[in-house]
Amino acid sequence: MMQAMIFAAGLGTRLKPLTDTMPKALVRVGGRPLIEHVVDKLKSAGVEKMVVNVHHFASQVVDYLHENGNFGTDISISDETDKLLDTGGGLKKAAGLFAADAPILIHNVDILSNVDLRWLYESHEGNDATLLVSERKTKRYLLFNGDMRLVGWTNIETGEVRSPYKDLNVNACKMYAFSGIHVFSPRLFPLMDAFSDKFGIMDFYLKVCDKAVIKACVKPDLRLLDVGKLDSLAEAERFLKGESGDKN
Repeated sequence: MMQAMIFAAGLGTRLKPLTDTMPKALVRVGGRPLIEHVVDKLKSAGVEKMVVNVHHFASQVVDYLHENGNFGTDISISDETDKLLDTGGGLKKAAGLFAADAPILIHNVDILSNVDLRWLYESHEGNDATLLVSERKTKRYLLFNGDMRLVGWTNIETGEVRSPYKDLNVNACKMYAFSGIHVFSPRLFPLMDAFSDKFGIMDFYLKVCDKAVIKACVKPDLRLLDVGKLDSLAEAERFLKGESGDKN
């Protein structure tokens, strides 16, 4: 059974004033809310069970899913109305909603991409976590060794390096940009016990990458759009039109 989590609890502050009255998950692109695009993509990949976390205008997301019959799939809600827990904390809180014997495909609600999610899910075999990455130019890169195993993170503008490995040679590492899409094995949940209730998933990965097998999955032709700002909405419309004729 394929299972997934959609991170939909964010405040969507960069999409104001739209998010003054609705959650980011319900902002429309191509005539449909972002969450509907992600649910459809997960369903097409074969995902049978999904968990959606909610916080900002939580009831609107819950009502929308209910009114649409959960789009014919099994969707559970992880309610963070009382406190926004960030990506790592959100996943930790939702742990009991997942089957313990299947990896969890994790997808942000505001990401559109051309990735074949089933391909990514199947690439995860044998790993504790699998991170979809690309050669996209950025200031912040994940660092991987020759076996494509995560060993750290760097900001090439400031020179900051984060890694559990002392004296890590950044220049010897392969550098890739993270996409916000990844696969997580439930066997990692016990390692989250040492973390507070609120933390980022990348903070977690960088703390435990010396104990867990966290590998990169590279898609060289990755096309990905973070629909996080008002000026990205028009670009998202064009992206969807392009994807309708490009089924990678």
